[in-house]
Amino acid sequence: MSYDKIILFYFTGTGNALMVGQWVGEIAGENKLDFELHNISKTGLGSGVLSGSKQLIVFVSPVHGFNYPPVMLHFLRHFPAGNCDVLLMNTRAGMRIGSWVTPGLSGISFGFAALMLARKGYRIRGMIPVDMPSNWLSIHPGLSKNAVTFIHQRMKEKSCPRISKVMEGKRCFVALRELLQDLLIAPVSLGYYLVGRFIFAKTFFASRDCDNCGICISACPVKAIKLIDGRPFWTFKCESCMRCMSHCPKRAIETAHGSVILVSLIFSLLFLTVFYKLLGFWTGEIENGWVRFILESALFIPIIAVWYRIVHYLMRFRRVERMVVFSSLTKYRFWGRRYNAFDKIYKPKQ
Repeated sequence: MSYDKIILFYFTGTGNALMVGQWVGEIAGENKLDFELHNISKTGLGSGVLSGSKQLIVFVSPVHGFNYPPVMLHFLRHFPAGNCDVLLMNTRAGMRIGSWVTPGLSGISFGFAALMLARKGYRIRGMIPVDMPSNWLSIHPGLSKNAVTFIHQRMKEKSCPRISKVMEGKRCFVALRELLQDLLIAPVSLGYYLVGRFIFAKTFFASRDCDNCGICISACPVKAIKLIDGRPFWTFKCESCMRCMSHCPKRAIETAHGSVILVSLIFSLLFLTVFYKLLGFWTGEIENGWVRFILESALFIPIIAVWYRIVHYLMRFRRVERMVVFSSLTKYRFWGRRYNAFDKIYKPKQ
């Protein structure tokens, strides 16, 4: 082995990244290497963490909007300079079709992180994507237990040899095989970072089944949930990591699909028409797509924030609450299977 110590930093919502971290720890243990596990949402960087060049630093995080989430990017941006080797890993939205696990997309996550760390003096030794079970119920139906188990097993079999290869001092850049498609979706990554994440943050709500146990508030890794008017309220700090939804013992947290569709239609068909008319020109006269995107996004974000606050208040009334709940796909069994990998992995000390 080329290293005497493995230090892993992870961010996780429903446990995928932590499970990958466990695999790294198991391989390190098999090779009698010291192993440290750090949850970036709970621990800072002590002066003694990075103490030698014979260390391999591993970063594991989910992909949100085809990039590392802002909390991981912030962590990397403030990570101290050093001269260690680095292994970058991510967990992507994997789905099962028969005996095949569909690959997710890394987008700019690896490239952007590698650039930041290389400028700090680190040597990138590997980029390994891991297609773990997708937990984004806001976008697609939840996975069955059989599908989750199958993906876990298949990805461990596929990923561990790649991790071992890096620990042996070799390079493993399997992510570069998807470089072309990752570059093609780079604009989507930018759009999600600037706009999409704020919109998704305003799609979560607690139904009347909520008993105010406070688990979602305390479990949130970025402290994005507050108690307002006696009901959990999601702020723009939300990373859409789905931990709150997966941890809720009452299954009271849903995604407001119907509410978001309604406000989007009102915004597109009514508000923008009036807005452009008041400015004296029609929507079609703005030919530059990015100019229109920036302008309309700057208008939509505050509008959805106001809409969310109004709906949050009105949900104290039973009829409104029922309308919002039953227009949410996550309410229904065919869609709303919750995913939580924490019960399948050891609990970290951090």
